Amino acid sequence: MEAVAASPLLPPRTKVLLLPLLLLVASLAPHASSADGVRYDYKAYTECKGHPEPALYNGGILRWAKKIKDFRTADEGNYSPSFVLYNMSAATIYSFSCWVKFNGPATVHVKAKILSLDKGESQCLGTALVRNDCWSFLKGGFTLSSASQTSVLYFQTASPNASMVSIRSASLQPFSPEQWSQHREDRIELIWKRFVNVHVSDSSGGRVVGAKIAVHQMSRDFPFGSAISKTILGNKPYQEWFRKRFNAAVFENELKWYATEPSPGKEDYALADQLLQFVQSTDAVARGHNIFWEDPKYTPWWVKNLTGADQLRAAVAGRIESLLSRYKGDFVHWDVSNEMLHFDFYESRLGRNATAEFFRTAKRADPLATLFLNDFNVVEVCDDVSSSADSYVSRLRQLADAGVTFEGIGLEGHFGKPNIPYVRAVLDKLGTLRLPVWLTEIDISSALDRSTQAAYLEDVLREGFAHPSVDGIMLWTAMDANASCYQMCLTDGSFVNLPAGDVVDRLLGEWQTKEVLGATNDRGSFNFSAFLGEYKLSVSYLNSSAEGTFSLARSDDTKHITIRLSP
Repeated sequence: MEAVAASPLLPPRTKVLLLPLLLLVASLAPHASSADGVRYDYKAYTECKGHPEPALYNGGILRWAKKIKDFRTADEGNYSPSFVLYNMSAATIYSFSCWVKFNGPATVHVKAKILSLDKGESQCLGTALVRNDCWSFLKGGFTLSSASQTSVLYFQTASPNASMVSIRSASLQPFSPEQWSQHREDRIELIWKRFVNVHVSDSSGGRVVGAKIAVHQMSRDFPFGSAISKTILGNKPYQEWFRKRFNAAVFENELKWYATEPSPGKEDYALADQLLQFVQSTDAVARGHNIFWEDPKYTPWWVKNLTGADQLRAAVAGRIESLLSRYKGDFVHWDVSNEMLHFDFYESRLGRNATAEFFRTAKRADPLATLFLNDFNVVEVCDDVSSSADSYVSRLRQLADAGVTFEGIGLEGHFGKPNIPYVRAVLDKLGTLRLPVWLTEIDISSALDRSTQAAYLEDVLREGFAHPSVDGIMLWTAMDANASCYQMCLTDGSFVNLPAGDVVDRLLGEWQTKEVLGATNDRGSFNFSAFLGEYKLSVSYLNSSAEGTFSLARSDDTKHITIRLSP
């Protein structure tokens, strides 16, 4: 692969006219060095800085680009810095980052895009909310559907007034699929596993050599669950299937306002109560979804018909009081405002501070619950600037300015074809806020065949589980009465796994330590590494034995367990 900075180009009439000009500089590009041994850099920034930070990976394959010139983009007509890239591989994963500033209005979204001149196709690889008085960090990535001899990496603005985009510390780092996968596995070992030392002694304190050790995992620490609906009630095969796999649940529709209060004052929590009773019987945690949905399409009809802000304000106050007083302490999370990056039903009627008041009221009603925003297209696509990582962060800061102590970030994750390096980059940026991040509604589009769904699902789940900022994953795979799902099912109507279900079962098997067997060494110790969770420990030696339980919580320290056997 090769890279150079683009030469100044006249505004093209067509993209095809660019090719001869770009090829002129091909011989000037030095060969990229091998990416062997390069570790992925999770560094990211969400604050705007007076000066850009140094380039990640020392610029990667862009380090030889001595100058950045202006390139006229056909899609928006703006001049843009650009890089020409040669011999791009479809088998390579590319991570991109840079610092961006522009000359124009107060803020504007800037997209980084990759254009394949071979096919005339472009795709968004990253976006940033950029200001004219400081430098913003843009991070993303991409893979190509096919190899490209000549590509242009350029920048697009949403505003025609943003006439000049300045780029500094640009970096493009290639990774092989094997490297990317190994980075995931390394992070999983670091984040979700812990070393354990069991030391066995006799009644006088002497070390016991050859004591038999048996360790069995009773529960997992990482919350991994699925949406459920009323169809699971009374369905023993469905309940048993769920119970064997998941330690977290969310109700698909049964807590939404249109379900619990279909007519004013006529509340019905019967289905939600029964679902909660089932979840609690499995010892799973439950997420509360949702208190308010900003999309008017899913707002109760009678709420939309209320006249005046006072009537609406009274209705929303009643909703919070009714819901959270009934279920106080039952749900570990509440999605307080659902999809508010895209819709504004309540704020457009009650004012910009309405959401902040929702959060304050909810926190008073249920102080122990973690309160979330929840939205789509944050990790799914790059082109939706309404829900870019920076848009999400900006909204969180607005709420913080209004006095809200924010607690959780919900990312729905309704994917078509996932752009995995972009997913990781978004999680990197959101992770800088040091808040719990949950993937709350993961599925893959039904427009894809089941085998493709399964392959894409595995990529998303592995990426989420391995990322240091992700604290839980929920699948949006509730099954209805017709054995169908919103987009993706894990099983058929007889609870025989479909390809996506096979992926889930395989990963659940990978991400737990079912059993560890061994014996103490000549120092009386037995060492092993295990996934976080609750464990049962059995020790036996000759006619002596001992049993107990222990917990593995997240820590960098080795867990030391001392067992003294009685005669």
